[in-house]
Amino acid sequence: MEYNHKSLEKKWQKFWADHQTYKTSDTHQKPKYYVLDMFPYPSGAGLHVGHPLGYIASDIFSRYKRLKGFNVLHPMGYDSFGLPAEQYAIQTGQHPAVTTEVNINRYREQMDNIGFSYDWSREVRTSDPSYYKWTQWIFMRLFDSWYNKESDKAEPIETLIARFVASGSTGISAVSDEDVLEFSADEWKSFDEEKQQRELLKYRIAYLRESTVNWCAALGTVLANDEVINGVSERGGYPVEQKKMMQWSMRITAYADRLLKGLDTIDWPEPLVEMQRNWIGKSVGASVKFPVPQLNTAIEVFTTRVDTIYGVSFVVLAPEHELVAALTTPEQQTEVDAYIEKTSKKSELDRMADTKTVSGAFTGSYAKHPISGEDVQIWIADYVLAGYGTGAVMAVPSGDQRDYVFAKHFALPIIPISDTQNIEEEADPNKEGKYINSDFINGMTYQEAVPALIAKLEELKLGKAKINFRMRDAIFGRQRYWGEPVPVYFKNGLPYLIKEEELPLLLPEVDKYLPTESGEPPLGRAKDWKYEDQYEYELSTMPGWAGSSWYWFRYMDPKNEGNFASKEAVDYWKAVDLYIGGSEHATGHLLYSRFWNKFLKDLGYQNEEEPFRKLINQGMIQGRSNFVYRVLDGEGRGTNQFVSYGLRNEYKTIPLHVDVNIVHNDVLDLEKFKNFRPDFANAEFVLENGKYICGSEVEKMSKSKFNVVNPDDIIESYGADTLRLYEMFLGPLEQAKPWNTNGIEGVYKFLRKVWRLFHDAEGNFSVSDGDPSKAEFKALHKIIKKVEDDIERFSFNTSVSAFMICVNELTELKCDKRQILEQLVIILQPYAPHITEELWALLGNDAGTLSYASYPVFKAEYLVESEFAYPVSFNGKMKFNLSLALDLDQKAVEDTIRAHADVQRHLDGKAIKKIIFVKGKIINIVI
Repeated sequence: MEYNHKSLEKKWQKFWADHQTYKTSDTHQKPKYYVLDMFPYPSGAGLHVGHPLGYIASDIFSRYKRLKGFNVLHPMGYDSFGLPAEQYAIQTGQHPAVTTEVNINRYREQMDNIGFSYDWSREVRTSDPSYYKWTQWIFMRLFDSWYNKESDKAEPIETLIARFVASGSTGISAVSDEDVLEFSADEWKSFDEEKQQRELLKYRIAYLRESTVNWCAALGTVLANDEVINGVSERGGYPVEQKKMMQWSMRITAYADRLLKGLDTIDWPEPLVEMQRNWIGKSVGASVKFPVPQLNTAIEVFTTRVDTIYGVSFVVLAPEHELVAALTTPEQQTEVDAYIEKTSKKSELDRMADTKTVSGAFTGSYAKHPISGEDVQIWIADYVLAGYGTGAVMAVPSGDQRDYVFAKHFALPIIPISDTQNIEEEADPNKEGKYINSDFINGMTYQEAVPALIAKLEELKLGKAKINFRMRDAIFGRQRYWGEPVPVYFKNGLPYLIKEEELPLLLPEVDKYLPTESGEPPLGRAKDWKYEDQYEYELSTMPGWAGSSWYWFRYMDPKNEGNFASKEAVDYWKAVDLYIGGSEHATGHLLYSRFWNKFLKDLGYQNEEEPFRKLINQGMIQGRSNFVYRVLDGEGRGTNQFVSYGLRNEYKTIPLHVDVNIVHNDVLDLEKFKNFRPDFANAEFVLENGKYICGSEVEKMSKSKFNVVNPDDIIESYGADTLRLYEMFLGPLEQAKPWNTNGIEGVYKFLRKVWRLFHDAEGNFSVSDGDPSKAEFKALHKIIKKVEDDIERFSFNTSVSAFMICVNELTELKCDKRQILEQLVIILQPYAPHITEELWALLGNDAGTLSYASYPVFKAEYLVESEFAYPVSFNGKMKFNLSLALDLDQKAVEDTIRAHADVQRHLDGKAIKKIIFVKGKIINIVI
């Protein structure tokens, strides 16, 4: 019987599905292990061979942990809310739910074909009302909570109200808006409901505020920073402008310090940890106020270099700063308005990245220096961002390069403040010298000046020491249709939660998936969609990261109707032990997930501070593109002729991408090429040795480069087990590597070699119950140890190489021993589950029991060598090998040598003068 991957793999995939082989046990007797993949957004394109890399790795590890006796939770689901389905709905009128369902079915079919051991009974979809009911429920908890700095955790809003009732705002230490009121208990009780709710909104973790957002009119929605590239939307390339809108936000900044500290407790890749550290951006410094007497207010800045305060020669505001309009004088109005209009077309990322362009506008107004009282010009410039810090900076050109370049450009003063500064050509931020031009801190060192200045600012009530974080609160709203409805209605312009028993708040039907004619989000089109038939619902939906910020909990208990997961399930599964996914989620999903996890811990719903104990970022599988070379005519136009790669320099040509699926080992299938595009139907070819050789290049896998390889095609030709092994064989999991179908034949041959170990020359299953030889035991125990070590280190590529060596050794030994081969099947099962299931059953085991067999126990004694093949030399010339026991002493070795027939033959009657013996190395006979 030949190895037939097609029938064999379909057979076992059906068996696993019918018997729910991978259903996770609900009993909690075994130790647990939770392996999680970042769940995919199901796009219409389906999976290409680059997508399953991380899934295959996590599946190998899950299967291995089952063999090691763990109760493994290995689930899969879909992050199924998203803009692509909505854009398709706008273009076609088809409901996003229909598109999403079609795409999910395609993904599921492809994943089943690869043979993953997911517990599909636990599948979740973020767009399923039974799931997003709990996303809405978590939002309600966030809305009904505040962050108490004293206890350093979130608490129910009722505890804050109780304190207001008892003692007013006195002694409240909370993460809140800046403009909170001071009031007594009696004053609080005298506030009407509207005033109380407005004040509470300043403390809630989920709150409404006016925010500067990336507004894309063409898409009718706010976009996240990572959805905007060079001032246009990533999807569609539409213009994006900065716009102020009332938006839902989350006080993730309340958790900044805990998010930072938690990074020291988890096993994550250091580059990813560093990205989060930088994003959170903890800074120790001072808050300083520059009075603006004409407006009876002050401009507040945060600085990490309060020691440079006497070097301030101007103040810069973000163009969106709330004081810009009031500060702009009539003489400067036209210039300021034009500058604001120009800036609105640039995203925050573009503004941060552009360090070369110098631009700005003078408002015409002045602030007072907080200590000297001197006038300081107030400018606006796009290098200051409204969403970072206070949206204002004190500019010290002598110590900050951006300020220096700005001052030079606009001929503003540059004041030296240190006796060691050299500011002839650039700013000098050193802290080494002593201060000059700095009033009462002249002559002081940095260490002396900072506390003196803080004390002075506190005395003047114009500053204080402060810890600041670069991270801003997260905007939590999108003006889209296909997302979770926010469970809120409005009364007198204030948000109120719907009743908990009314969850889920379902997405209403709309006639179009576009904003209304008056500019409201698509939900504004819903007919008669009002709370209790009178109050307006929130018309924005939640952002894409909402449903993915807690989904690992739902996998623990996905059918629970009374809780997002039972306490018993949460207490058992705790945190995710292994999480595999892309590094592109470093400052999005992974940060928000950590935030929501900590919040749920604060309220007692679970006990883990961090959600993901170990995280691995899989590398990208890149495409290997192929090119044909079109000959150009004298005027540079393309002809009908194509020249082979080695001859291309003899012609004037242009390279064109060609579908890699019609190229084999860089040789082009000429007939398929003619059918590739209509204009190639009459193509003529200049060949090399009768073949058309294509050029190649490693690039990102994409449809536009015609280098996408569909896993379905690989599985059809070679099988899922081959695909799984080959993706691991390509290189280390974390590294990027090019896909090259040319190398897959070797892996396919390896699996056929495995199959032949269990069959005789006629193809009949043939395994003996005889005792294995020492060499056979040695080959087995080498692979037991190697694979166990490799999997624990996530070094899957080296395991594949070791399997090939092992099978070659057993083939040479003509091994057919059950004791060896049965153990080999168990070790290979995580990598190649289909062929091993078949062999396991052929060995007489019950079908389906392989997944829960015991991983073989490594025995070191089988690797201890008992004898050695010594090279025997005569006067330094090696003549033959002689196997001797390693425990023989010098005399026993000499006696054996003198009596050995081959030694006598080579002596040819001559006498032995000396025998040089090095144990485990050599034997040299001197004659």
